[in-house]
Amino acid sequence: MSNGASATPIGWQPNMMARICTVVVVLFAVWAALGVSTPAGAADGNRLVKVFAVSDPARTGGQPDTLPSIASRTLGDPDRAGEIFDLNRGQAQRDGGALTAPTEQLHPGWILRLPEDATGPDVQVARETAGQNASSQPSEALAGGATVGSNSAATGRTAVFTVPLPAAVAVLGAIVLAVVTAGIVGRRWLRGALTTVAHALRALGDPARRRRQLAERRALGQRFAADTDSLRRVFDTLEEFACVDGQSEAAVHAVRVDQAGATVWLAPSDIAGSRWTNVDSTRWRGPAGAGNSARRGVDVHSTVARRIEPVEACPVRVGTDSDGEPVFVDLSRLDGVLGISGDRTVARDVVQNLLAEIGRCRPNTPVEVLRGPEGAPPLAVPHQLTQAALAVPEIDGVHTPAVDEDTVRGGASRRTVKGLVIMAAPPTEREVAELAALCGSRGAGWTGLVCGEVDGAHWRWYADGHGSVDIPVLGLKLTVPA
Repeated sequence: MSNGASATPIGWQPNMMARICTVVVVLFAVWAALGVSTPAGAADGNRLVKVFAVSDPARTGGQPDTLPSIASRTLGDPDRAGEIFDLNRGQAQRDGGALTAPTEQLHPGWILRLPEDATGPDVQVARETAGQNASSQPSEALAGGATVGSNSAATGRTAVFTVPLPAAVAVLGAIVLAVVTAGIVGRRWLRGALTTVAHALRALGDPARRRRQLAERRALGQRFAADTDSLRRVFDTLEEFACVDGQSEAAVHAVRVDQAGATVWLAPSDIAGSRWTNVDSTRWRGPAGAGNSARRGVDVHSTVARRIEPVEACPVRVGTDSDGEPVFVDLSRLDGVLGISGDRTVARDVVQNLLAEIGRCRPNTPVEVLRGPEGAPPLAVPHQLTQAALAVPEIDGVHTPAVDEDTVRGGASRRTVKGLVIMAAPPTEREVAELAALCGSRGAGWTGLVCGEVDGAHWRWYADGHGSVDIPVLGLKLTVPA
């Protein structure tokens, strides 16, 4: 290139601009001369959209679908629930209902439209039929998706105008259209250039950011190891919801504790006592205060022994929420196998932290480490736990699900965590059968923790490379220790 010459973006090449102007002028002149009608909504065919079909709670482990849980499973961010609400506000459903508030309970069979970037196994493809108004109900399901009505106010294809334009006006309109087209092309080119620069800057900053996140997560692990008060307060909270005087126990699936009080995740059908305030369909908030064990001067493990329900709780700190407060999940409600997919390193950190938490909550629990693929580094068993070598029953063939299929379709039952089976990598076919024999509903009754996806597992968590784990059934995203 000679001195003084400057590079011209591709979108602004003079030859391209000339071709655009010529084509547009010819088409515009023909259209003006013939006086073609322009119908509203004349696009041929129906547009494909992404949707989510609300499931019966009996098929999801007893937990109903909510907008935050749907956003977490399909968009990777529960905070994007508002986008799903905006897309479906007032849309009539098959049962005659409609979504009118972000916290409204979703009914099984509802079909909710999703943003275009939604992904995951729960995302279905649907066809949006043209010409349906907002009061239309969804049509019958199609193969691979469902047909949903358009939210457009248009009720048909009506002619809007028919204008024969003089040739001079056609040329002027073509020039204006060509300029607008050139501006759009140039803007896209500029946006693409800026995106490329942003990605490059982000890539340069990723190593430093990851080192900072790793240091923070290691500090979080040290904080968990030194914090016994939170665990004591969680046991006191669980004791309050235990079966007392013949009344049914409220199913507490998770507990968040902080200086001001505690938050519990209950089943939608359960109701907390008068000192608790309902936050949404599953969360309840209670005031702070010293628990029974703290007032009596007893330790955490004697508190566990005083529990009067037949199944002992096993609360473990999974991580901290966006406010930095610890969140405990009761593993006694796991009923089989927990599979943690996504980033392998972070998934291992999750399992390693759960082992440390179980060592603090239930010391001397036996642990069996199943063999994994060659090259997978083993998981470390804390000294508070006892390594055991289980006699895996003989398996005829390898076509056995990791968890009993009837249990997967029904609600998960609660059982004591009497032993752990851990795997550092996704299981092979034979190891899937071994997990079924040890952890299935008709197996030995142990609890499995697997770094990877396991078909049929009641609980599935998702780890990302930034040190977080997603718990879709609870609508939680937590930072985990390293």
